[in-house]
Amino acid sequence: MDLDTVRTFVAAADAGRFQEAAAELAVTQQAVSKRIAVLERSLGVRLFTRTPRGAELTIDGQAFLPHARELLRVAERAAASVRGGRRPLRVDVIAPRGAASGLMRAFHRAHPEVDLDVLTLIDIEAAVAAIRSGAIDASFRAVAVPGRPLPEDIESVRVLDEPLQLLTGTAHALAGAGSVTVAQLVGHRIWMPGIVPGTEWAAYYEDLVAEFGLTIEATGPNFGSDALLDTVADTPALATFMGGLTLPRLPPGGAGTAWPAGRGLRRLPVTGPTPVYPHSLLWHRDNPHPALALLRAHLAATAAGHDDAGLGASALTPLFVPTAQNGAGARVNRSETSPTRSVPSGDSVITGAPGDRSKRSISAHTRFGLVDSSKKYRLLVRSQTVRYSVL
Repeated sequence: MDLDTVRTFVAAADAGRFQEAAAELAVTQQAVSKRIAVLERSLGVRLFTRTPRGAELTIDGQAFLPHARELLRVAERAAASVRGGRRPLRVDVIAPRGAASGLMRAFHRAHPEVDLDVLTLIDIEAAVAAIRSGAIDASFRAVAVPGRPLPEDIESVRVLDEPLQLLTGTAHALAGAGSVTVAQLVGHRIWMPGIVPGTEWAAYYEDLVAEFGLTIEATGPNFGSDALLDTVADTPALATFMGGLTLPRLPPGGAGTAWPAGRGLRRLPVTGPTPVYPHSLLWHRDNPHPALALLRAHLAATAAGHDDAGLGASALTPLFVPTAQNGAGARVNRSETSPTRSVPSGDSVITGAPGDRSKRSISAHTRFGLVDSSKKYRLLVRSQTVRYSVL
C-alpha cells in the first residue's frame, strides 16, 4: 500500500475538502483526486462521497480512517528508529565471555546513551557477510584466516592483543609454577574442545602446534566453559588455554586458595615469548552509523593501554595478522610492509633442548618464533617474510 495515498486520504478526511488537503500537502487538487482514486481501487471500496460542501467519508472510509492513521504512525516510528543513528549499533563479539565482550562492556559504560545489540557469530565468513549485508555493523575478529583476505570493502583495525594464559587444576604438574614458558608446555596435554575448523582461532592454534610442538586436543563435545573448567580442575593430566582477559578471576599459580570454592584451578602466565591473540574490529567502509565512529574512537583511545597487554617486545602474534594501525578507522593496507618487530633474547626466546625440533624447518612461512635444534635466534618480522640472525 502506497503511504502517499494513505497520507493524502487522512489529510482529505481531516480537511473535508480535496482543495484544502492539496494545499496542506503542497500538491494540486488533481493530484489529490488521483491518489484517492488509486487507494480506492487498491482497497476495492469507495472512501469518499462528493457533496456540495466538499467530501464526506463513506462507511468504509470511516472504518478505514483509524487504521490509516495507525499506518502513518507506524511508518513514522519505523523511519525514526534509523534516523540520526537511533537504530541500535549491532556488534558481533564472537563469544559472550571473551575479551571482545569486555571491550563492548567498557564502551557501554563510557557511552550509556548508545543503544547496543550485541550478538555472537562463530564463523568469520558469516560475520563478513553480515557486515556487507548490513545485518550487523561491526565484528571483532583475528584478521584473518591465512589465504582468505578480507574483501576490499571491509575495513579493519587492530584494537587489542590478548595474552594467552594456561589454566590447570591444582594437581597438575605445572600448577605450582608462577609462570610457564612455551617450551615447558611441550609434552603436556592442552584440551580445547569446540575449536571449529576453518575459523581464525583454529588457524591460530594450528600455528602454535606446528611451530612450538605443542599437543592441543580438540576431541569430545563442547559443553561450554563451565564444563571445561570442571574437567580441567578434576583431571591432573589436562590443561587449557584461555585469553588473559577472558579468564575468570583466578589466583595465580602457587596461591594457597583455589577459585571458586569447590573447583581447584590455577592460571599461569605463558612467557618466553607470550603468545597473544590479536583482536581487530571489522566494519563496512560505507557504514554511516554515527555510533560506529564513536566505537572506533573509543577503541583507539583505549588501545594504547591494551597494546601487547604491557608485554612489549616479548609478545608474539601470528604473522598473518596485520599490525596495529594508528588511530581508529585506519585502513589495513595488505600490500604495505609492516614495521619490524624485534624479539630480544632472554625471556622472549624459546630455548628448547637440542634436537627438540630438528625436523622443523625455519622458513618464510613461519608465523611464530622457535629455536633451531642447537642455536638461539632473534626473530625479525617484516611484512610476509621471516628472517633470523644467530645471537
